[in-house]
Amino acid sequence: MWREVYGRNIANVDIETIDDTPFHASVTFQGLPGVGVVTGSRSPAHYHVTRQHLANARDGFGLSVLMSGAATTKQLGREIIGRPGAASIISGTDPSVNTMHTFGSFMTIVLPRPDVSALVRDLDSTFASQLPADNSALRLLVRYLQTLHENGPLEAALAKAAASHIVDLAALAIGANADAAHEARQRGVAAARLQSIKAEIRQRLGSGDLSAATIALRHGVTPRYVHKLFERDGTTFSEYLLARRVERAAQMLRDPAFAGHTISAIAFECGFSDISYFNRTFRRAHGATPTDIRATTFRLR
Repeated sequence: MWREVYGRNIANVDIETIDDTPFHASVTFQGLPGVGVVTGSRSPAHYHVTRQHLANARDGFGLSVLMSGAATTKQLGREIIGRPGAASIISGTDPSVNTMHTFGSFMTIVLPRPDVSALVRDLDSTFASQLPADNSALRLLVRYLQTLHENGPLEAALAKAAASHIVDLAALAIGANADAAHEARQRGVAAARLQSIKAEIRQRLGSGDLSAATIALRHGVTPRYVHKLFERDGTTFSEYLLARRVERAAQMLRDPAFAGHTISAIAFECGFSDISYFNRTFRRAHGATPTDIRATTFRLR
């Protein structure tokens, strides 16, 4: 069934299992203007792309990142031994065989060849090669895509901007020429860093030491750069942090799983150390006190 539905009708590949390991495959697609992102996991198998499959191939190519497991890719007479975190650059117009030797996970970015060629000199010469896991632009690209995936579908304008940022980051990872690299850093790197910083803020809302300085240190940038990223986004670091903390508190107050938590415990868990300040801030944001929100929520239930 997977061969028919996914292999032959969606991915346009032939799938050949390797051993008697129970078959597993899980794939999620995210479409953006001109760019496609495929993430998933699978059991050991060969995935063959033949000349026949390429008859109607579009002018694109793939950047395939091995997230975990052991894999190899064969194309243009070369064999790439996959390493977790590294990415294989795969031509979209030449046959290839990708083999997952153990259970593993992956992320594949399908990119528009003309757009990236405009930024990378002699892009075709990079096909069937590998970008190392310590490539900083590649790591930033992966984090950016993970954040986009977590946020779900984007509005049309945001999707177009995200696709442009992905192209910029991919070009930097592969090796953009000097002039293009400057522009790509201004657009793609700044957008990806901002999304990565926002994701970390959401994950660490309860940390008492959360500040622009601590975030900057973790991301290898200056606190001033962090502030500038938020200013370009039309807000400030402090405003974004405070809004997310209040938002998280409101979610917890409405969640039955936290019904046994006191309001002060919820405030502390969201990073507030002063309950009076929390109550004032919450009321300004929601037009009601935390007690009102909790009472209304559970009365309606």
